Amino acid sequence: MELTLYKRKKRFPVGQTVMHLCLILWALTTIFPFIWVAVSSLKPSAEIVASPFGIPAHASAQNYLNALNRFNIPKAYLNSLILSGSVTIVVILFGSLAAYGIARYRFKGKSLLNMLLVASMMFPAFSVIIPVFRIIRNLNLIDNIFGVALPQMGGNLSFAMIVLIGYIRSMSNEIEEAAFIEGCNVFQIFFRVVVPLIRPALATVSIFTFVWSYNDLFTQLFFLRNPQSFAITRLLNEFSVSQGVPDYGLLAAAIVMVVLPVLLVYVFLQKNIIKGMTAGAVKG
Repeated sequence: MELTLYKRKKRFPVGQTVMHLCLILWALTTIFPFIWVAVSSLKPSAEIVASPFGIPAHASAQNYLNALNRFNIPKAYLNSLILSGSVTIVVILFGSLAAYGIARYRFKGKSLLNMLLVASMMFPAFSVIIPVFRIIRNLNLIDNIFGVALPQMGGNLSFAMIVLIGYIRSMSNEIEEAAFIEGCNVFQIFFRVVVPLIRPALATVSIFTFVWSYNDLFTQLFFLRNPQSFAITRLLNEFSVSQGVPDYGLLAAAIVMVVLPVLLVYVFLQKNIIKGMTAGAVKG
């Protein structure tokens, strides 16, 4: 008796196709503004007004040269690097230490501390800017990069601790117990055992903290007045509001120079972001 095997016809995945189309459309709407600004930065202002969505008749980097000549962009980039770098280092160091203590130790008020930690993320920055401004002024840190860094450190610590607490709790503590039996103290266990294990989460927190600090214009508007202390986003804002007759080509070039570093961070480190956000979601 011969047996005939019939292959099932694969059904057309309607739901998956619709989902992919929606994601493609969403990606296009997200990418298009940056492409349009990048193309516009290669055109003179008059051509942008005459043909906003047209291809440049004669592409030129003159707008970038004008931006570099008229504004101290390298100094602003250096200020941004110092600002965002110091914020990231402090948040990672103190956030990871605090997260380890909360995740691994039992003490009175721990539940209350957890609730306050989550509640602190519910308050927007503009709701506390007045008392923060008075503190920074009393510390004589107006027009100082570290006067901006201090509020950013406090604002990012809650997010860092919440992410790291969840990640540390998902880890087995057997290795830490073995290190303790071998004679390691708390700090040796943390820096030699725990830190290497939580590197994906640390990478995620570092990336988000750096980008948020880099893009934070609101705090910089309050504390930075001297052009020599401007970070790159503050400089771009000053340029955009100081133009009598807007030079759209020059503005587009400045926007590209501000956005490009953040875009490159996301492109090259996107795997670290996804891995760090999902690695602690499931215990195992």
